Amino acid sequence: MPGSNLDVSGIFAERHAQRGSMHSRYLNEQLVRVLRTIGYDVGFQKGQGQYLFDPDGERYLDLLSGFGVFAIGRNHPVLRDALKSVLDADLPNLVQFDLSTLAGVLAERLLKYMPYLDKVFFANSGSETVEAAIKFARGATGRPGIVFCSHAFHGLTYGALSLNDDANFRSGFEPTLPGCTAIPFNDLAALEQALSSREVAAFIVEPIQGKGVNMPSDEFLPGAAALCKKYGTIFIADEIQTGMGRTGRFLAVEHWNVEPDMVLLSKALSGGHVPVGALLTRKNIFDKIFNQMDRAVVHGSTFSKNDMAMAAGIATLEVIEQEKLIDAAAKRGAELRLALTRMVPGYELLKEVRGKGLMIGVEFGPPKSLRLKASWNVLETANKGLFCQLITVPLFKDHKILTQVSGHGSHTIKLLPPLTITEEDCLWIEKAFDDVIAASHKVPGAIWSLGKTLVDNAMRRSA
Repeated sequence: MPGSNLDVSGIFAERHAQRGSMHSRYLNEQLVRVLRTIGYDVGFQKGQGQYLFDPDGERYLDLLSGFGVFAIGRNHPVLRDALKSVLDADLPNLVQFDLSTLAGVLAERLLKYMPYLDKVFFANSGSETVEAAIKFARGATGRPGIVFCSHAFHGLTYGALSLNDDANFRSGFEPTLPGCTAIPFNDLAALEQALSSREVAAFIVEPIQGKGVNMPSDEFLPGAAALCKKYGTIFIADEIQTGMGRTGRFLAVEHWNVEPDMVLLSKALSGGHVPVGALLTRKNIFDKIFNQMDRAVVHGSTFSKNDMAMAAGIATLEVIEQEKLIDAAAKRGAELRLALTRMVPGYELLKEVRGKGLMIGVEFGPPKSLRLKASWNVLETANKGLFCQLITVPLFKDHKILTQVSGHGSHTIKLLPPLTITEEDCLWIEKAFDDVIAASHKVPGAIWSLGKTLVDNAMRRSA
């Protein structure tokens, strides 16, 4: 076959300066406006491990990691080599009426982490695994109900949206799927009341909630699993963000010795290059969906078992194991949480630091002193949660740390760095937070001048 002269990296370099105008014209203009307003439109040129590099070569520490996608860091050589090997081998990808070897290998490797589960269904994303979980739970139990928790986030496709307790995401798209009911997070009495009807197919929960980094009580997840067993309800652990070593265990539920009936994975499983999702479940559930030959394809996804995605998953697991990233997440996370927690008594705006492993929430709250309280109230009146931008923006501009608020209207900044961060990176984070939080306690000051600018922008948007 003749070679091609197509140079995509050259296209990137040639058109990079036009990215804003292209997105405004052809994609999401509102996102362009948001990035320009908060000064995040730097146009990164390169990503390597836990670092991003701007056009001037300045290095930034990435504490978003693509919303948890880059657990092994950006452009890991093992992952890149794995993907290249697939392309170089001319494998018979997506034959559809054949069996994928690499899908079998990845399923086998994933199930070794969860020996109480038996079967895997692959999808293209986290949201797709949630959609599959809804169908599998209803199909296996013959029941219509799905119970989820307040403040939950399970995705933005239509079924997954029905399990989101956030009006900002649901507004304009309702009514959502019938039969989906929210209960308060950490409320076992409310869960039992919902399950006692025996009309609930499944209870789905994030072991640690992504929107806010909300922690379960020690009793909640074991109690929920016991209630599900009592009432014949399928217990689904949404580990899309918390799984793959993020919390210092392969799955977050392991901190509470819980064995779910279904586990949902995605994000980090992709290695950041090829989207992939995985639903792992018990054989008795799986076999009720794919129960005879004419139902062998009753649920599926065209691209789900593609060789590139399967190779990305295999390579990601290899890196996590070989580099002992689960242990690293536990160690670095504990050190970082302790360092940030030690700041709490010294700053009245800093309320709490919580999390597990390298999933950390830094929460701010109303001050007591009159001068700070007046400034806080101005921000909160204009837009709830706006204060956190007074922390994230200078972290980004002055300290080259990329992070963001954990959800709409939230007072919590979420740290979700690659599991590869070093002791030096943790010191960088600690020093930067200390500097910015200290500055936020000075009124008047540069940070509160930024606050006035953000308030003015919020007022103009609402006018």
